Amino acid sequence: MNGGLLTALADLVLPRTCAGCGTPGAVLCPRCAALLARPRVAAPRRFPWDFPPTVAAGAYSGPVRPAVIAFKERGRAELARPLGTALALAVAAVTAAVPAPRAPVLLVPVPSSPAALRARGRDHVRELTARAVAELRAAGVPAAQARLLRRRGRVRDSAGLTAAQRRANLAGTFLRSGAVPPGALLVVVDDVVTSGATVTEAAATLAADRARGDAPVLAAVVAATPRTVRNATSPGDLRVVPRRSENVPERPLDRLSGRFRRD
Repeated sequence: MNGGLLTALADLVLPRTCAGCGTPGAVLCPRCAALLARPRVAAPRRFPWDFPPTVAAGAYSGPVRPAVIAFKERGRAELARPLGTALALAVAAVTAAVPAPRAPVLLVPVPSSPAALRARGRDHVRELTARAVAELRAAGVPAAQARLLRRRGRVRDSAGLTAAQRRANLAGTFLRSGAVPPGALLVVVDDVVTSGATVTEAAATLAADRARGDAPVLAAVVAATPRTVRNATSPGDLRVVPRRSENVPERPLDRLSGRFRRD
């Protein structure tokens, strides 16, 4: 029995509803999907030291929040496609702002803890990464997944911790695993950014032995906790590299946005 038939049968028994707003008929309805096609610079309320240039496809609020939680915690694996495409938009935005020749883009997923893997039975960030790589390649961006990070030790539950406490809690959690091809752009990818502690620690681990003059380690996520910032950049004026005046080129985003709207 093929996958399409299985999906059709499942829809008869349990009709699909939008993971964001509950509207019947789609995994993620067009209105909710549009909320994840608005790349913006992620801006935690208190920037951790060494927070990498980070772009999110949308805000972690409204219908986006339940959609991400449904994928991450409630087993709605079919959301990997729209959320992975949103991640690809964020990757395209953050890498397009780097003033460097066209280079291979390596997406480095933040590894889940052993406890989280046991609880969920899957690595949801790797699923998103695989989908994002496929979308980027379809848009002409030379991208690949690189599992360059692994976890060690245990960390406390981050609920209730301040931003500084979360960073301290994660200190030394990640280890480098594998070599980085010369000239590659490294992009740490995760589902969401809240305090920024996780992507900061992951990026710092990857940057520890980077050569002088190499491009900075970047980060991209599906969604980020919204923050109103005075004089903040708009989606049409993303500047994620310090002192770089050029805007993000629109072509990669346009191609990916078109693919996103068709899903």
